[in-house]
Amino acid sequence: MTGAATPALAALVAAGVPHEILRYDHDAGRRSFGAEAIDELTRAGRIAPEQIFKTLVLAVPGGLAVAVVQASGRLSLKATAAALGVAKAGMAEPAAAERATGYVLGAVSPFGQRKPLPTVVDAEALSWNRVYCSAGRRGWEVGVSPRDLVRITGAVAAQIRT
Repeated sequence: MTGAATPALAALVAAGVPHEILRYDHDAGRRSFGAEAIDELTRAGRIAPEQIFKTLVLAVPGGLAVAVVQASGRLSLKATAAALGVAKAGMAEPAAAERATGYVLGAVSPFGQRKPLPTVVDAEALSWNRVYCSAGRRGWEVGVSPRDLVRITGAVAAQIRT
C-alpha cells in the first residue's frame, strides 16, 4: 500500500508527518463507526480506547467546522462553539459534511479535506504520545502525534468533551 492511498494519507506524507496505518474489516451493518474502531483496534490490547478519536463536522455561523474528540466521548457543542469563537454549533447535515470534506460519513478524516475547515481538537488528545483517527476510508485509522494533528489541521486544542 502506498502512503497516498487516501487524501488524508497523502496530506500526511506531503507534510512529512510520521504516521501508522491500521486497517480492519469494516462491517457495513454497523452505524456507530467510532464504537467499531474502538472494538477492532483495542482487541489486541496495544491501543487504549481513549487514544481513538472521531472527526465530527459541525454547522457553525458562516459555514462548517470540525471537532476531533475521543470516539467513546460525547461532544460539548457549547464548549466547541466557544473554542471556535462562534455563538453556537450543531451537527452538520450529512450531505454538507461529505461535500465539504470529500469523505463519506464514518471515514471523515481531519487530514486532507477537500476544503480545510476550522478545527478544534479535544485537549485530552495532548496527553497521549499517539492518537488514532480516520485515515479517510471506513476501516482505516491513522496514528499520529497529537501535536502533529493540531499543527497539520491548524486546530485549537480545548476541553470539548462532556
